[in-house]
Amino acid sequence: MHTKSIILAAVAAFGLSACLESDTERAIAGAGGGLVAAEVLGTDRAGTMLAGAAAGVFCDDVGVCRPTTR
Repeated sequence: MHTKSIILAAVAAFGLSACLESDTERAIAGAGGGLVAAEVLGTDRAGTMLAGAAAGVFCDDVGVCRPTTR
């Protein structure tokens, strides 16, 4: 049951990353999600955080997330 909570928290963090406005903010959120994923999956923390940060930076460039305009 504890693992499900961690996975849901990671999914929520990735979902909210679209609400962030800059690449830096999305990279930090992605790295945090990567750290959670590394703990759940038992993978290398640094590599998974780097992959999460890269996903956060490039998600708007590939059309996955769009920053809100004001």
